[in-house]
Amino acid sequence: MIRAYSRSNPPIEGFLLYQDMRHRGLHADRLSLSFVIKCFVRVSSLMGGVQVHARILRDGHQSDSLLLTNLMDLYSLCEKGNEACKVFDEIPQRDTVAWNVLISCFIRNHRTRDVLGLFDAMVNGEFGCEPDDVTCLLLLQACANLGALEFGEKVHCYIQEHGYGDAMNLCNSLVAMYSRCGCLDKAYGVFKSMRNKNVVTWTAMISGLAMNGRGREAIEAFREMQRVGVLPDYQTFTGVLSACSHCRAGELDRAYQVIMSMEVKPDSTIWRTLLGACRIHRHVTLGERVVGHLIELKAQEAGDYVLLLNIYSSVGNWEKVTELRKYMKEKGIQTTAGCSSIQLNGEIHEFVVDDVSHPRKEEIYDMLNEINKQLKIAGYVVEITSELHNLGAKEKTYVLSYHSEKLAIAFGVLATPPGTTIRVAKNLRICVDCHNFAKFLSGVYNRDLIIRDRTRTSFSLQCNDQSISTGHTNGLNLGLFGDIWLKSYWDEVGRFCEMGKAVTSISQGQKGETRSKQLLCETSSPV
Repeated sequence: MIRAYSRSNPPIEGFLLYQDMRHRGLHADRLSLSFVIKCFVRVSSLMGGVQVHARILRDGHQSDSLLLTNLMDLYSLCEKGNEACKVFDEIPQRDTVAWNVLISCFIRNHRTRDVLGLFDAMVNGEFGCEPDDVTCLLLLQACANLGALEFGEKVHCYIQEHGYGDAMNLCNSLVAMYSRCGCLDKAYGVFKSMRNKNVVTWTAMISGLAMNGRGREAIEAFREMQRVGVLPDYQTFTGVLSACSHCRAGELDRAYQVIMSMEVKPDSTIWRTLLGACRIHRHVTLGERVVGHLIELKAQEAGDYVLLLNIYSSVGNWEKVTELRKYMKEKGIQTTAGCSSIQLNGEIHEFVVDDVSHPRKEEIYDMLNEINKQLKIAGYVVEITSELHNLGAKEKTYVLSYHSEKLAIAFGVLATPPGTTIRVAKNLRICVDCHNFAKFLSGVYNRDLIIRDRTRTSFSLQCNDQSISTGHTNGLNLGLFGDIWLKSYWDEVGRFCEMGKAVTSISQGQKGETRSKQLLCETSSPV
């Protein structure tokens, strides 16, 4: 019965049944305790896990690998990474499942670089067990987060060599990973090779096209998805909506109207996508309204307030900037420090603003200064509205000169042969100035340059500049075609919203869970 409750709703009934069993004087064996822990995993109950942990120790089960692995998973889910690692150290026999839980713990606690090292060690036989399909699924997630294309390709080879190539969940993750690393050709190659495609597959491809500035192709993929009879879900709509993030500014109000007309209540991802578009087009009123919706959902994050700060500063409304900063300070809202990474020869190099920790820092700064000189000759002008503090133009120019992505790009130019593609991943949204910097550098240095931030992949002018989704390609005005496409786009979105009843049915069936969470629950639960 406890096992059944651990797999049903509400899972906490399993713990109540366990308590009843204890009150009746019945002894719980290790199997019963493992299912009790699973009940707490389902509801992320740290307090319940601590109680069961104490019972495990009292009953002498502290050497049971299965129990400790389950317990470790619970601590990891509750963001208690140190406790999870301590439990891992106590496991006497660590199998692949235990290592998978540790990898999952590292990903949740943003120790992504450690994940790559663990995979290499497992492949080399250092731990006495090999990676399985779940390991590969987790590694692809880590590679997507870091933009580690080379490592992702290594995992892809491992998947094929070990007979996992037909697993739908892994193929879906490969499409997502390659898309986030800016390799749409490889993402599409995996997508095309799949014999069966579900809603996750189509959504991954649509979102990949959208985040890489291929809005028209994203809509075409959405139409094809409908044609073959695959029903869209919430994540699909988010991908379709993100295709309009760089549409003409006048379309943003229409986007808002479309969202408000949905029968299903929009989630935070949809609102955040629209907020990013408001930043691009400096739409203050709509940006404030969108943040209001996020607050209503109790889903606001520090990054949302930073986006609003960007919008205020871009129009020179420093009074609003000051008010919002004061509000953030009063509410204890902490912003995340920007960090950019670049992978060269299998090694991840990370940079923060004004970074001086890299062993080649002097060469990097010399290279960056030289790059700035060359770009200014080519017409690059610092976009001082990207700096959120009320400083003079000269001070703003200096502050913007040493953003983390610029340091990573300079290192890429320094450390790779001419003509080599440079791929940079950033944990936050890239600012307008750094995007302009990257576009000019691509042309001046004849480099294909791909920068992936937390929301999309920004291609350089040489490859496929972001401005393509605004009706421009490489500075060429597409004129009427852009307007026609936008009208077609919103007609398509309108038709999608008419499918609200079907989407509502899906939403109720999933009980509010996102597709990505469902995918992990169904395919990568380690215990």
